[in-house]
Amino acid sequence: MGMSQSYGVQSDDTESIATVHAAIDAGCTFIDTADVYGDGANEELVGRALAGRRDEVVLATKFGFQRSATDAVAPSVVNGRPEYAAAAIDASLRRLGVDHVDLWYLHRRDPQVPIEETVGAMAQAVEAGKVRYLGLSEVSGETARAAHAVHPISAVQSEWSLWTRDPETGVLPTLRELGIGFVPFSPLGRGFLTGQLTSPDDFEPDDMRRGLPRFSGENFQRNLDLVAKVQALASEKGVLPSQLALAWLLAQGNDIAPIPGTKRRTYLAENLGAVDVSLTADELAALDAAFPPDAVAGDRYAPTGMSQVGK
Repeated sequence: MGMSQSYGVQSDDTESIATVHAAIDAGCTFIDTADVYGDGANEELVGRALAGRRDEVVLATKFGFQRSATDAVAPSVVNGRPEYAAAAIDASLRRLGVDHVDLWYLHRRDPQVPIEETVGAMAQAVEAGKVRYLGLSEVSGETARAAHAVHPISAVQSEWSLWTRDPETGVLPTLRELGIGFVPFSPLGRGFLTGQLTSPDDFEPDDMRRGLPRFSGENFQRNLDLVAKVQALASEKGVLPSQLALAWLLAQGNDIAPIPGTKRRTYLAENLGAVDVSLTADELAALDAAFPPDAVAGDRYAPTGMSQVGK
């Protein structure tokens, strides 16, 4: 996502493609995009990056957000209608330059459309050979169960990290009961857990984080105090805060596949270092104590965004 939108830095497609290539060379086989990222531009970018290397990766994309040309407050609306699903997968395949995707997610549940109808339409794409596996994003356990009864759901993607721990008591127990994998996005708290953010002034004027409650006002400093504890634990262990945060997620189980986003090869290499970080039971307990589930100040999104998650 960050290669094409949201974080305020002008896109550098050359470095982005080099980063994707470096990830594949290093053994990263899971590439995640969505049709709404950059209004389709990110899928096109990923398609160029995977030219000649498609068979080396598991390729995932999403649909369900539809750009609104008239609503500045809610620039994206959720659309889970079956006819839209059918059009969306064809458009994604065209932009990606592939004949199928391995994993196709519903980006958000459409409250106006029964989940059974949306997933039924997605299942038709599987039957047509356009998709191999189905996924959901930011849904409740009840929605995952209802969807799974229509067609097997292979993965659910939601935000999960030391500073977003809602899935642990929400959707995750249901997924484990059903044998569905979990894909945490923003596993570094949109950069907060790297320890490199010190002020809201660090953000470019068009950086989406300026509009997120956790990055605003008093919340920023309160959350910065939490990150300082992670920095201290990372220093004791001789690793980067980002590596410690990713290692914590990796320690949660083999059914967890975090997808840290990065636009640069330097940060990619740092993230990959988390694979070699082993945490003891005492260290995991110390991280839990430093960053308990209810400690973070502020919501993940503004009210409109919050109304679309956990449904």
